[in-house]
Amino acid sequence: MRIISKSLKKLFLYFWLIVFALFMMGPFLWLVSVSLMPGENVFSFPPKIFPTFIDFKNYIEVWEFMDFFKYIWNTVVMAVIGVVLSIFFSCLTAYPLAVFKFKGRDTIFLLLVATMIIPAAAGLVVNYLTINALGLMDTYLGVILPSIISVFNIFLMRQAYMGVPLEIRDSGKMDGASEFRIWFQLIMPMVKPAIAVIGLLEFMAFWNNFLWPIIVLNDTSKYPIASALSFLNGQFSFNFGWIAAGTVISVIPIIVVFLFTQKYYMEGISGAVKG
Repeated sequence: MRIISKSLKKLFLYFWLIVFALFMMGPFLWLVSVSLMPGENVFSFPPKIFPTFIDFKNYIEVWEFMDFFKYIWNTVVMAVIGVVLSIFFSCLTAYPLAVFKFKGRDTIFLLLVATMIIPAAAGLVVNYLTINALGLMDTYLGVILPSIISVFNIFLMRQAYMGVPLEIRDSGKMDGASEFRIWFQLIMPMVKPAIAVIGLLEFMAFWNNFLWPIIVLNDTSKYPIASALSFLNGQFSFNFGWIAAGTVISVIPIIVVFLFTQKYYMEGISGAVKG
């Protein structure tokens, strides 16, 4: 009886978890359904979560209208450079805050965490003036630089570093290694899950970057995919099937990357919570 009771409890739990997952996936499933049913009333009630028929006409037409390869390439370049710089500077900044003991360390960290309450939109004007003063307008670097440092990433890496035994750093010192070499060759391999989390989060952030590239880039041919989709919204506001198809195409790379990195994502998040 006890085994049956446990099985029923698990079955009940899994049932509601599946229902909750479908509820959370509802908007995306509706978007996919709309993209596969050209000519249908997309705002009908109740919304069609699953398509009643499948036709790839929207995908073919929007692919012919937009140069997706060019915009995806722009996005890949920005995302790769941004992720590499973000990982490097976040890991480098968090290391002394976790390992070194100096006066005011906790105060500095507290002030950094306090900046997380400032909305991102509040920094748009300052970022614009800074990028303009550096002469980086209408460049990829102008899009990337304001986003390469994140307080959340610093917090995550600090927690990961604090979970690494101090004996590893001490052994490197005994062998005569410099602090930079200890950080790069001994400590960094120990916090790979946290690095994977930062890489995934930053990749998603750069891939979905919409507003800032429009502000910085004057040449629309340099737009990332999220900003380029605004062409569909502006010129074809009544052809929601094209917008849905373009959006689905743009999120496929994020889904693929997440599927390959979800193991490290869960390990990194759990490690940060424990730390």
